[in-house]
Amino acid sequence: MIKKCLSLKQPYAELLVSGKKTIELRTWNTKFRGEFLVHSSNKINKKTCERNKIDANSVTTGAIIGKAFLYELKYYKNRSLFLHDRNEHLAGTEYTDHKYGLLVKNSRKFRKPLFMLGRLGFF
Repeated sequence: MIKKCLSLKQPYAELLVSGKKTIELRTWNTKFRGEFLVHSSNKINKKTCERNKIDANSVTTGAIIGKAFLYELKYYKNRSLFLHDRNEHLAGTEYTDHKYGLLVKNSRKFRKPLFMLGRLGFF
């Protein structure tokens, strides 16, 4: 049974459950490793949708849309390391306060979303 859930803005949630995004950026560290549910928040990053050729009106928001497995954590101590992984985190080139990369694998999108409110961090 999966006991953790993580909320992501769209289209990052969609990109993660489709397997195109394999690193989720966070400002915080975690000791958690294992399978977790992926929740899509109500917020949509339209600039990221455009950059990834995703129709912002087609993404599901406010729901659990899939699952993934967190197997490792990466610390970005500088912009160069951050940019090196750009094709895996899909966040663009702005190196701000997202210093941690959650490395995920075995992502899968569910056929039907489970609508619910999300929270910050793993919940």
